[in-house]
Amino acid sequence: MIPLGFGRRAFRRVEAREADFKIALVGNPNVGKSVIFNALTGRYVTVSNYPGTTVEVSKGKAKFGDKIAEVIDTPGMYSLLPITDEERVARSILTHERPDLILHIVDAKNISRMLPLTLQLMELEVPMILVLNIMDEAERAGIRIDVEKLEAILGIPVVPTIATSGKGIRELRERIEERMGEEEWEPSKVKLNPELERAVSEVEESLEGEYDVPKRFVALMLLQDDPELGAEVRSREPNPRRVEKKVSAARASLARSPVYAITMQRQRAADSILDQVISFEEARRRRFSELLGDLMVNPWTGIPFLLLVLYLGLYKIVGGLGAGVLVDFIEGTLFERYVNPYVTRFFEAIIPWKILQDLFVHDYGIITLGVRYAVAIILPIVGVFFLVFSVMEDSGYFPRLAMLVDRVFKRIGLNGRAVIPLVLGLGCDTMATIVTRILETRREKIIATFLLALAIPCSAQYGVITALFAGKVISFAIWAGVILFVFLLAGFLASRLVPGEEPTFFMEIPPLRLPKISNVLSKTAARMEWYFVEVFPMFILASVLIWIGRVTRVFDLLVKLISYPVRAIGLPPETAQVFLYGFFRRDYGAAGLYDVQREGLLSDAQLVVAAVTLTLFVPCIAQFLVMGRERGWRTTLAVVGVVISISFIVGFTVNLALKAVGFG
Repeated sequence: MIPLGFGRRAFRRVEAREADFKIALVGNPNVGKSVIFNALTGRYVTVSNYPGTTVEVSKGKAKFGDKIAEVIDTPGMYSLLPITDEERVARSILTHERPDLILHIVDAKNISRMLPLTLQLMELEVPMILVLNIMDEAERAGIRIDVEKLEAILGIPVVPTIATSGKGIRELRERIEERMGEEEWEPSKVKLNPELERAVSEVEESLEGEYDVPKRFVALMLLQDDPELGAEVRSREPNPRRVEKKVSAARASLARSPVYAITMQRQRAADSILDQVISFEEARRRRFSELLGDLMVNPWTGIPFLLLVLYLGLYKIVGGLGAGVLVDFIEGTLFERYVNPYVTRFFEAIIPWKILQDLFVHDYGIITLGVRYAVAIILPIVGVFFLVFSVMEDSGYFPRLAMLVDRVFKRIGLNGRAVIPLVLGLGCDTMATIVTRILETRREKIIATFLLALAIPCSAQYGVITALFAGKVISFAIWAGVILFVFLLAGFLASRLVPGEEPTFFMEIPPLRLPKISNVLSKTAARMEWYFVEVFPMFILASVLIWIGRVTRVFDLLVKLISYPVRAIGLPPETAQVFLYGFFRRDYGAAGLYDVQREGLLSDAQLVVAAVTLTLFVPCIAQFLVMGRERGWRTTLAVVGVVISISFIVGFTVNLALKAVGFG
């Protein structure tokens, strides 16, 4: 899976001193780069945006003998001629940061598609190791690779690994130590046909400037009309016009498009190499996991399987265990019986002024409201969701889900890859908004951000809502049906109104595996750390802002203003403050609705209307700020305005419809 940057601090660091070497991990998405990164570094040390972009890059440190290496997990790439932002960032790391060693990680069973990138990387003349990962799947498919012969042909170390089980990692570390000690390295190059070689040489000879990469590589990129290298050449050459004329003449001398001709030459070279090193044996009988993986992407079987996953994973486990059992115990038993009464008595005893007591305790206090919501209601739900999400992620289910929904997502202006941030939004929409960076076009990012803000309830909000609908199956079905309908309709309309490029989609499908407990727990722990560092303080801040609002009467004024549209959709005025809570955090608002329902103020119909409207209501303040940073404030304000309008229009419509049929 695509690495998601939860947690900014490592649980374990190698050493604080400066690194002696820089190692870049390169490869297609879903080939195990992140697993090998973790195996080398122990944990993510930093996850940050690459300068000038919204693409995240993970960096860590690893010790090899007496030397420390900085390890960079580059975004997934298919070619050094970039199409997506991720590929541009990955190439920039390779060409401008100039690592001392490249680890090219490939899926061994798909080596024929990935070896051309190896040949491209060798043009950079940087020491390199080819890592044949997922070797167990290649062997199961009857593919045998002569590793020693492949090493001899390429002139670089080749290491077979099964990263998920740790097999081959020790040998990889040993080969890295050997490679880091080498003073000289003579790279192999793909010999192009005479026509192409002549064109490349002519362009290369015209280059007089100084570059961070070999001039042959610059010439190859210029022939393929790479705009970024073209801009760099114009800034570095004393006579860029002369170079442009040489490039134009060289292109004109070719019978075919340079991009096509060079790509085909590399593929033929890769095929020629693989013909010498690969043999095929009878494939082993297909395992149950492979058959199950096929069923997951077939619409006839994949959709029922998805519904089963949603029912068991979200409704029963997150809703039943997290929002039911755990919340009942922590909130109903621990906080209601022990924590809240004790801290209320404590603060009343040490603070004589009620106005200051209210900051910490009573109805809207930091502890009795903010901490109670964050720890007793939201934390158990989010924790269980992160556990379920990590299991699904580690099993390899998400790429199959992406393939399954791709056709439907195309109708709403997205592709199958968007399933990752949208499903993650069921955990936290703020986090998911950041992860929309993995989408290729600005149009897709805007549509996905809009849908996350509108119709994707976070796990805590969803968990509280399922608890509210406990024993009310019809009410829950109406709520779910309305949200799904709004999601699809809003996405369909957005795909027609938002300008930009149509989405394309390709994705490597990793093998379906039983999740490793250590991986699941590690990912869950990292996300829980993110929750405490990033989200928990927001609950405290919300409580303080509510206290300030109540002291200054601004809160009462806002509640009064919100009560007008709230009454218009058939809800009692007491629910107005719930919607105000929802702006501070969506789950905060849902927890407030939980309190209102316990007081018996809502009928079944009103509960459905309130749940629908609150789910569609404005994104929380954290998501709002992240949207502003990621998409720009003009787009963000437009999205929020549309979301508020849709939420109350839908709430009004649902209220009328339920009255018309006599529900609740």
